[in-house]
Amino acid sequence: MTQPPIPPDETERLHLLHALGLLDTEAEPAFDLITRLVSQILQVPIALVSLVDENRQWFKSRVGLDATETPREFAFCAHSIMNRGPMLVQDATQDKRFADNPLVTGQPNIRFYAGMPIRSAGGLALGTLCAIDSKPRVLTQDEVSILVALADLINKEVQMREAVLLARSQMNYSQKKIQAIEARFRTVFERAGVGIALVAPDGGWISVNDALCQIVGYSKAELFQLTFQDITYPDDLDSDLNLLQQLVADKIDRYQLEKRYICKNGSTVWVQLVVTKYVGQTGELDYFVSVIKDIQAKKEAEASLVALQLSLEERVLARTHDLQEANEKLSLAIAQQQQSDQALRKREAELSMVIENANDAYVCTDQAGVIIEWNHQAEQTFGWSASEAIGCALDELIIPPEMREAHRAGMKHYHIAGEHKVLNQRLELPALRRDGSVLPTEVRIRALHLDGQVIFSAFLHDITERKQAELKREHEARHDLLTGLPNRRTLFELIPQAISRANRLRVPLAIVFLDLDGFKAVNDTYGHEAGDAVLCAIAQRLRESVRDTDTVVRLAGDEFTLILELLSGGVQDACVLAEKLLLRIQEPILLGPNTAHVSASIGITLYLPGTEKTPDQLVNTADAAMYEAKRAGKSRVCVQ
Repeated sequence: MTQPPIPPDETERLHLLHALGLLDTEAEPAFDLITRLVSQILQVPIALVSLVDENRQWFKSRVGLDATETPREFAFCAHSIMNRGPMLVQDATQDKRFADNPLVTGQPNIRFYAGMPIRSAGGLALGTLCAIDSKPRVLTQDEVSILVALADLINKEVQMREAVLLARSQMNYSQKKIQAIEARFRTVFERAGVGIALVAPDGGWISVNDALCQIVGYSKAELFQLTFQDITYPDDLDSDLNLLQQLVADKIDRYQLEKRYICKNGSTVWVQLVVTKYVGQTGELDYFVSVIKDIQAKKEAEASLVALQLSLEERVLARTHDLQEANEKLSLAIAQQQQSDQALRKREAELSMVIENANDAYVCTDQAGVIIEWNHQAEQTFGWSASEAIGCALDELIIPPEMREAHRAGMKHYHIAGEHKVLNQRLELPALRRDGSVLPTEVRIRALHLDGQVIFSAFLHDITERKQAELKREHEARHDLLTGLPNRRTLFELIPQAISRANRLRVPLAIVFLDLDGFKAVNDTYGHEAGDAVLCAIAQRLRESVRDTDTVVRLAGDEFTLILELLSGGVQDACVLAEKLLLRIQEPILLGPNTAHVSASIGITLYLPGTEKTPDQLVNTADAAMYEAKRAGKSRVCVQ
C-alpha cells in the first residue's frame, strides 16, 4: 500500500480547514443533497463528502456508509487531494497504491473510486466529493463531468463560508481614523495582560484598570475609597514601603517585589509588583506607575492572564463661535493646544513606562521588519541590549534560521494582501536567544497603520516552564512511576499501532502476559519497599532481555505485558524468548543483606496478519494463558 503524500501547503491547508468549523459538525442539507445526487446519478452505493485533516478523513456527508471517519493513511481521498482534476480508480485490486489497503481487503471492499478535490478560494484542497462501489467500474465522460459539476457546488458552499470567515475577520480587526499615539497606547494596554495603576504619593488610587480590579475583587469605585496600604497583606507592607521610600529619595529608579494583596472576599492573592515614578515638569513627584501581575496561578502551577482595558482621555478642541470674538478664541485655542500637547507628552511618558516595565518582552518593527523598539524585558529574555537590537532586522536577530524564509514570505504577503494569519491572535513560536539557544514563546502581534506606514507591535512571553510542565505531565500519564515502564494506557495505544505494522509487513506479533510467582511472599517477609525493589529489578531484566522492536509494559501490581513484533518464526520465536525470560527472572535478587527469589507464569497469544482481533481480545487471551500456566504448576509458559 502506498502512503498518501503530504501536500506542500499542508500547514496552511489544515489551518483553513479548522478555521472553517466544518469538522465534527452535524449533517447539513447543503452537503447531504449533493451526496444523494452523486449516489443516484452515478448509481453507486456509497457517496461521501470527505474532509482530510492531520490524521484522518472525516465525512461531512455520507450515503451508504456507517463509519464517520477512517485513518488518513488508508484514505483514497488523501491521494485524490493531490490532483487538480478527478482521480479515477477503476479496480483498486489492480492498482498498486491500493491493492493491499484495508478498505479494499476488508469492509467496505472498495473496488471502484472516483474523487474530485474540494478547494478553497485560494486553491487549497480541503477534501473530496467521492463515489465508491464494491464492483469495478468505468465512468463515461458525461458521468465524470457530472461529478466535477457537483463538486463545484460543494466548492462554492465552502468558498462562501470562507468568504464569510474572511469578512468577519476583517470587520473584527478594522480600526480606522484613530491617532497614532492612541492606537499604540491602546495596543499596549489591551495586550499587556497585567494590572496597571497610577497611584498618588499618599497611596491613593488615581487610575486603575479592570485587570487590577479582577485581581483583588474590588470595583473601581470601591478601590478609590482605599489605598494600596489598605489592601496589602500586613506582613508584606514594610518591604513595599521601604522600597517606595528609596524610590522617592532617588536611591533607585524602580523596584520589583512579590507581595500579597487582600481581596474583597478576604482571600489573598500573590502578585508581582513593578513600581516606577513619574515626575512632572516642575520636578515634583506626580504619581507612581504600578504594574501588577497576578502570579497566584504561577504559585499554583496554573497560568491565567486577564486582558486589560484602559479608557483614554477625551481631547477637547474649541470650535469657532463668533467672528467678533476671534482674538479671544485664538488665545483659547492656543491654550487648549498647549494643554493637548502636554497631555500627549504625558501619554507618551506613560506609554514608555508601561512598555519598559511590562513583564513580557515588547518588540516593535517598521514595515521593513527593522526593530524600532525593544524593552527591558526583551533585553532580559533574548540577551541583546536595546542599543544592540534597535536598527537590526528582526528575522536576523530572534527568528530561528529555519523559519526566516517563511517570515519574509509572510511579510511580503501582508504588504500585498493587507492581511496575515499570525496577526491578532496568540501563537506559540520558537525564538532565538543571543547565546544561540531557542526558547518557546507565546506571541501576540498586531499591525498598526500610522501616517501611511505600517508598524508591527509584538509581545513575547517565555513559556519554557509551562512547556516543561506539560511534557512532565504527559510522561507521568503514560508511564509507571515506580519502574519507568509504559503503563496500561500506553499499552492500549501501542497494540493497534503494532497490529497495523504486522498487517502492513505481513509478519506476526505476540502479546505476552507475565505474572510473578512468589512476589507476595517477598512483600510479607521483607516489606513493601523490598517488593518495589524486586519490581524494579524485574522491569530492568525484562528490558535487557527483549529486542529494540519489542515493548515491555507494567500493567499493575506484579503483572507485566510484552509486545513482541517481527516474529518471523511465529509462536516458536515467542516461546524461545519466554523461556529465556523465565530463567532470567528466577535469578536471585539482592535486597541489602537479604536475597529474594521469584519466578513467573507466562501466557502467550499470537496475532496473525489479517485476522480480526482487538487489543482487548489479545490481552485477555494472553491473560487466560497465564492463568493456565499458574494452574499447571507455575513457573512455565502456556500458549493460546
